[in-house]
Amino acid sequence: MLRHHQTSTHSSCDVRPTSKDGCPILARFWRKSGIPRKFQAWHFLALTLLLPVITLLSGCRIDMHVQPRENPLSRSDFFSDQRSERPPVEGTIARGELRADTYFYTGKTGNTPGDYMPFPVTKEVLERGRERYNIYCAPCHSRVGDGNGFIPSRGFPRKPPSYHIPRLQKAPLGYFYDVITSGFGIMPDYASQIPPRDRWNIVAYVRALQLSQNATRADVPSGQDLPSEPPQFSGEPGSGATLPVIAPEASSKSEEQK
Repeated sequence: MLRHHQTSTHSSCDVRPTSKDGCPILARFWRKSGIPRKFQAWHFLALTLLLPVITLLSGCRIDMHVQPRENPLSRSDFFSDQRSERPPVEGTIARGELRADTYFYTGKTGNTPGDYMPFPVTKEVLERGRERYNIYCAPCHSRVGDGNGFIPSRGFPRKPPSYHIPRLQKAPLGYFYDVITSGFGIMPDYASQIPPRDRWNIVAYVRALQLSQNATRADVPSGQDLPSEPPQFSGEPGSGATLPVIAPEASSKSEEQK
């Protein structure tokens, strides 16, 4: 029986491939929990290549392309008014458009135009106002504000009023701001072209123009001398379209002083 057992064992080992130490390869395969080493490197490389491909393919979805949507200004049966474009919710305020300071944005206290600047007037404010005034206002009102700008001199049917007439000299600052914002007569509004702060800058410069064209020696602060006598013009002073003409007497006096 011992001989029979040895013979059967030997015959079974002949059927299954063995390693050098006599252990079956299949048993070593299960014992090391994997395929032989020459296949492990290939398996790792395949996973390394397949995982990014699977990740990319998982993102290739067309849900956003076929989602329910409406074309702009199209008809929609979902809403009672059949408009796909919905108005903003009542009370919605865009970012930066709160406009809590009503006087800054309207120039009015209630329904009455105010007569004060919402911020201090500095040299920088007047320089900015002069720059904006020369761009947007001077073509009609002229650079000195007398209404003899380039456009009226070329046949515009209605000449704008001069800033130096008594009515506009007494007008409050908020009145000029409101005219720039809302327009007046045939003058269009400039709300879309000129931001609110620049409108106030222009208002401050208009007031400076009024003072410059109607100032007297009494308006000069005490202790401050004028560098020279103001020139005398013959006829109307110059505008944005015409040059000023100095009176002969003033020119002759200046030559004698030299």
